[in-house]
Amino acid sequence: MLEDIWSTTTWKPVKLQGKNQIRLFPAYRRDKAFKKELRNKHLTDWNYYAAHWIDSALKTAYSIMDSWKKNYNRGKRKARLPTVNRLFLRAKQTLIKLEGEKLRVTISPQHHVYFDLSKRYFKLPDTVSSSGIGEPVITFDRIHLPIHTEKSLPAFPQAVVRARRMAWDSNMLSLDGFSPETGWVKIDTRRLASVHISSFEKRRRVQKRAKSKKAWRVLGKYSRRERNRAKKHQIEIARAIASQAENNGFESLRKERLYTRSRLWNRRIARTDWRSIRWLVGNNSVELAPNYTSKRCSRCGWLAKDLKGSRCFECRSCGARIDRQLNAAINLYLKMEGVPHNAPWWDGVVLSALVGGYVQTGAERKATDELVRSLHEAVKPQTYIAYNRYADSYLRRPM
Repeated sequence: MLEDIWSTTTWKPVKLQGKNQIRLFPAYRRDKAFKKELRNKHLTDWNYYAAHWIDSALKTAYSIMDSWKKNYNRGKRKARLPTVNRLFLRAKQTLIKLEGEKLRVTISPQHHVYFDLSKRYFKLPDTVSSSGIGEPVITFDRIHLPIHTEKSLPAFPQAVVRARRMAWDSNMLSLDGFSPETGWVKIDTRRLASVHISSFEKRRRVQKRAKSKKAWRVLGKYSRRERNRAKKHQIEIARAIASQAENNGFESLRKERLYTRSRLWNRRIARTDWRSIRWLVGNNSVELAPNYTSKRCSRCGWLAKDLKGSRCFECRSCGARIDRQLNAAINLYLKMEGVPHNAPWWDGVVLSALVGGYVQTGAERKATDELVRSLHEAVKPQTYIAYNRYADSYLRRPM
């Protein structure tokens, strides 16, 4: 079916916006007449098995093609036929039925296969419906059973007034957000990074001796443990983000474009969980272009060529001095609102949002007539959210 759908693919040349380049974008047939023709073709000599499996294969083939097209348009795939590396089955809703602790899958009329679900660790819904069990995916060694539940995060332990919009700058060990209502919010993610670091060191020690099946089983155990522990931290971080604003903006970062020749840098990038956290925040999150957010002045829009590793951003055009991560968060907020850089807005809104008497240089003024003493007196976040290892929760601490 993939080959049949691929044979109908046409390529439309489109000029890329802002570039002197032409790129080919694919399109393939997906009308009802073609799907019916494809179904009848593969139903030939399909005597023993249920006809619903043909419908399932057709749905899966279009799902694979749609995924390939989406990633190709983003530049992540090549212009060639997508293939399936592992054999699997996706059972339609009409082919499955939940009977107590067993899942019945119809192979052919009057012939069924039963899967025992008594040793599961999750709760099963009462019925197989749109609000219960989804379409299971069956492989050689396991069955992936989707459970339809309402994706909602628990309420944050401390009630706070949520801002309307907040933009978040993604860093290695923190997430920095900004909104005029709240100011600068910093979420510490070091404990999440430590989960990946400790698991990496354990796996590396085992891999040096990985010459037996037992060693590979140990590696699998460490990988599963790392995913479960990281998931716990990701949920807590997402809870903290969702409690800060009604709508949150995140950088649309792609790891494969951040990799360099540095092995140490690539390892740091690989253990980031920005995408997972954004997914857990929910539908009230949007993606923002990450271009030059750290190098552009949030006050006037001047672009710096090299930050030289400095934690404080210094603008050579308007003289603004501000924390580098806060500067990036403000730039993302401007993109989220869809407004250009404006110095009067910055002086009126940003400085009033940063409570405590902060001045344009990014240093805290001790008195009304006292001059700024050094750049090391950087602006501190209004809210610092850190993980409490003993209480297993995030503590919201105003600065």
